[in-house]
This record gives sequence, structure tokens and C-alpha cells, in this order.
Amino acid sequence: MLPTTRALLFLLLAAPIMALGAWLPFMEWIAWGYAIFVFAMMVFDWRLAGDIRQFDVVREHDSKLSLGAENPIRLSLRNRSWRGVHFTVRDEPPELFKIETRTMDGHVAPRGTWEFIYHVRPLRRGDYQFGDLTLRWLGPLGLVIRQAKVSAKEPVKVYPNLLDVRRYDLLLRRNRLQEMGLRTTRQFGEGTEFERLREYLPDDEYRRINWKATARRNFPVTTEYQTERSQQVIAVLDAGRMMQSPVADIAKLDYVVNAVLLLTYVATGKGDRVGMLSFADDVMHYLSPRQGRGQFYRMLELLYAMEPQPVEPDYRKALAYLAVKQRRRALVVVFTDLTGGASLTSLVAQMSMLARSSLPLLVTISDPDVVDASQMTPHDSLGVYQRAAASQMLDERRVVLDSLRQRGVLTLDVPADQLSLSVINRYLELKGRMQL
Repeated sequence: MLPTTRALLFLLLAAPIMALGAWLPFMEWIAWGYAIFVFAMMVFDWRLAGDIRQFDVVREHDSKLSLGAENPIRLSLRNRSWRGVHFTVRDEPPELFKIETRTMDGHVAPRGTWEFIYHVRPLRRGDYQFGDLTLRWLGPLGLVIRQAKVSAKEPVKVYPNLLDVRRYDLLLRRNRLQEMGLRTTRQFGEGTEFERLREYLPDDEYRRINWKATARRNFPVTTEYQTERSQQVIAVLDAGRMMQSPVADIAKLDYVVNAVLLLTYVATGKGDRVGMLSFADDVMHYLSPRQGRGQFYRMLELLYAMEPQPVEPDYRKALAYLAVKQRRRALVVVFTDLTGGASLTSLVAQMSMLARSSLPLLVTISDPDVVDASQMTPHDSLGVYQRAAASQMLDERRVVLDSLRQRGVLTLDVPADQLSLSVINRYLELKGRMQL
């Protein structure tokens, strides 16, 4: 039982009455009687407040939370008593989650229900646990606050970002992908795979006329073709030491995992075969290219437990392994971090060799902290050193990217928060141009 401010003020009124007892002895007895009366009213208010059984407190959320996204958590409180109640509820999400607030205040009407939604932002994949809920509610006289715990411990899994996938699916059905930042690059009349028949238009090529359909319908009919399906897309993930470095509290590898999953979902939806290879100093996982949504879920389970390794990546070993496994031409999207040193030389050499048989795309995450450090105005010797080091890192990065482009390797260097959409837009662009 916790006394409220009102109860404490009532108790403090006993002090001046007690002080009057120095001149009027009977006032001391009145003060004691008054204090006992206030305590009795507090006990009475505590009993009127009822116990926790009059409330139903529930937490609801997705069974799989999304990494780096604002995941909604819904709290609901049902009041089964015949009076309204002012209350405070405190939730206990995992410590590694960024949250808006842990404590929510509210008022629930008699026989009514209160609902509140707050958001959590997980910073790492893995298994976590929510704690119990703590509920405090005010007595009807406003003298005491009762408190009780509601058993609500439950495990929760943090997966790569599934909210972007759901959003893509929803906007695709509504034909509003532009709202997500995706560009429409599909072109009818290109490609060699049949799309549909339609009425002939004056600007159509004569070679596109379908003479059999024209004979059946008694008017000119044109055949439209679409970009070929069942093409190969391979995502190659560097899980070396530099992919542990965070950008906005989230590791670079986690941004890559989110991008790979969205790419897999989009590509399989367009009928392409998608596979994956992850590596550090050795090959860690290989998933052969397949079609269908089942491949997306296989990829999801594989990437859920992937962690970066504290070693230098071996590009030669990884891409040599891929060359043995993947004989057919494919779009090979290599996600890595440009670390400098001997590894960059190996990267350029291996990507150049890959360009002979496939279409390689190197994707890297630009670090805003490094960019800011290269542009800052130094105020001491440490600042001068930091600016010089940052400028050198950016210069090395530009040299590597320029060298790769000259050898026929496509590159994409974007900030972390633009990675997923940039990769999807580049994929759609390449597919629309029939470069796969």
C-alpha cells in the first residue's frame, strides 16, 4: 500500500493539532484520534480499491519482431469492476531494445477496456524475453495506491526486418510501390518471354503481329513480351570483422541481412531463382538458387542466426567456391565492407574474374561518421589526425570502386538506411534492361 499526496497532506494536519497540546493537553488526544482516523480511512480505501483479479492485463505483439524497425507493442487493460479506475502500467521489454516509454498512465471506465500502443526497436537479432507487467491503481478515495505484478514473461525472437517485406507485399497489391521508394522499370515489348496479346497499335513493330490470333479475331493483334523469368540471383555476404562495426547502433551485417531478405522476396516474386553464400575466412553457408516463397523462408531461418566473425574475409576462397557451385550466368550481388590493405587487392582481382562469366554487383555501406570526420574543422592535433585518417579511407574507397567499374563490375555505395531500397531498385533496373 502506497500513500498518495492527498493522504500525506491529511496526516500532516495532525502536526499543528499536536503542537497545540503544549497549551491545551486535550488537543494531543484529538491529534492522535485524527491520525488514527486517517489511517483507518487509508485501510478502508485500500480495501475498496480491490485486488488485481478485477483487471485483465494483456500484452500483444508479433511472434517475430523485426530488427531495426519500430515494432508495435499493444497493451490492453479490461476493468471488470463497477467503478472507473486511474492507473499506471509499466512494461519490461528486453534491455537491448530501444523504447519510447516503459510507463503508461490511463483511466479505464467501469466495465471498460483501455488500450495503448508503444514501439520497440531491437538492435540485434536473437532470442529475448519480455518481463512481467506492473500495475498500480488508485483507490476510490484517492488516499492509497495499490500495486501488483501481472505474470507476463514470454520469449520473443528478433528476426531480420520483416516489416519492409510486409509493406512491399501490401503496396504491390495496391500498385503503389512508388510510396516505398521503388521505381517502376518494367518495359512491355522487350524481352523474349510471352506476356499477353493485345490489339495492334500504329507504332507497333510488324514483327510483333501475331498472325494466327489476327486470323481468329479478324483484327490485328500484337504479342507483348516481358523480361525473362527464372534468372539466377546470388547474394554473397561478407561476415568478416568489419561487418561488426555499427551504423546508428546496428551492425552493418544486420543492414545487409535485411537487404538480402527483401531482395529475395522481390526476386522470387518475379519468378527468379535466388541463392546465397556467406563467408568470412572460409565459406560459412551456401544455399543453391531456387524459386518460390519457400526459398525466402529458408533464407530467413539461415540468416536469423548469422553472426559476424572477428577475422579478415577471404574473397578468393569464397568466390572460387561459388564458381564451382554456380556454372550458369547470374547476377552476383556481393555485400562487403572496403577494409583496405591486401584484402582489397584480392577483392578487385576476384570480382574482375567473376565479371567474365556473370554480372557482378558490389554493394558497400557508406559510414556517415567517416564522411563527417573527413569534413570537420579540426581544433586540435587529434582532430587533424582524425580528419586525415577519414579522408584517406574515403580516397582508398573511391580508388577501389573506380578500379572495379573499369573492369566491368557494377558498384553501389549507399548509406545504411537506404541500402535495401537501393539494392532493389538496382535489381529492377538491371532486369528491366535485360542485363541479367
